[in-house]
Amino acid sequence: MINPRLSVVTVSWKTGPRLMEAVKAVLAAPGVDEFVMVSHENPPESIAALREMAARHANFTLIETGENFGFSKGCNIGALAAAGDLILFLNPDAILAPGSGAQLKQSALTVSKRPWVIGARILNADGSEQAGGRRGELTPRTAAISFLRLDRLMPGLRNLHWERDALPDTMVPVPTVSGAALMMRRDDFFELGGFDERYFLHVEDIDLCRSVRVAGGDVWFEPRVQILHFGATSQASPLRVETHKAAGFVKYFWKFYPGPLQRLATLLLIMPIYGALWARVAWLAVWARTRDLARKIRARLRLLRQRRRGGVPGDQD
Repeated sequence: MINPRLSVVTVSWKTGPRLMEAVKAVLAAPGVDEFVMVSHENPPESIAALREMAARHANFTLIETGENFGFSKGCNIGALAAAGDLILFLNPDAILAPGSGAQLKQSALTVSKRPWVIGARILNADGSEQAGGRRGELTPRTAAISFLRLDRLMPGLRNLHWERDALPDTMVPVPTVSGAALMMRRDDFFELGGFDERYFLHVEDIDLCRSVRVAGGDVWFEPRVQILHFGATSQASPLRVETHKAAGFVKYFWKFYPGPLQRLATLLLIMPIYGALWARVAWLAVWARTRDLARKIRARLRLLRQRRRGGVPGDQD
């Protein structure tokens, strides 16, 4: 590849108000040669806006699936439609900075050993580095250390998340990067089989990074490409998201650690942790509804008291 073409592939399901901001950033970014949007059941107003933008931009391909096939399958659909030598899978609530496309192309030309993955530095809205952008290898041991926060009790243990490590000046190899902004050669992506579609949402990026390393390649963290990722902008309930995440971890461990004792350990590790997360999400949902109901009752009572005192303007005949 001398002058590689870069295709950005984004999968969206009821993303919310950040979607158009993300789309505009991709279309305006120098170095991006093509944009493929896979739309899973977006609301009518979003679809109308996307169709209008696709009609105005020759390099914008909009694919409407009509149903939610999940993130992995959506990415595979978008990659099949893409024509670029390089594919950057980008979340629909991630904002591509103006110089990111050109830097990713430049970084790709410096990597000789294939297959490879290049991931960006993912940022929160406040500028801090987001968890998950660079990670260690997911194993039952690292999962237990990270989920149970054992590294706080025993400082010698290594947490799965590396975002608090010193920031390198240039691209460095890491075991895992985030699917929120993940780039591969298109031919390598399909050679490895693309994203495993058994993952509906979450963990598919960890699986793909592992496949790259098993095939003899490297996963790279590129700190010079910074992506603002809002996160949690879709209309999916937190309970549903946590359910898919838990299912993804179970599928991952059952796929790569298939022994009966290992599967039992997976259930003993994952189920209590995510059971607690589900309980927390459910409690927060109940609390939010209870709080909203209490506010409405208080407002109604105030209004009734004002009416009795004749304090509501325009309420008297």
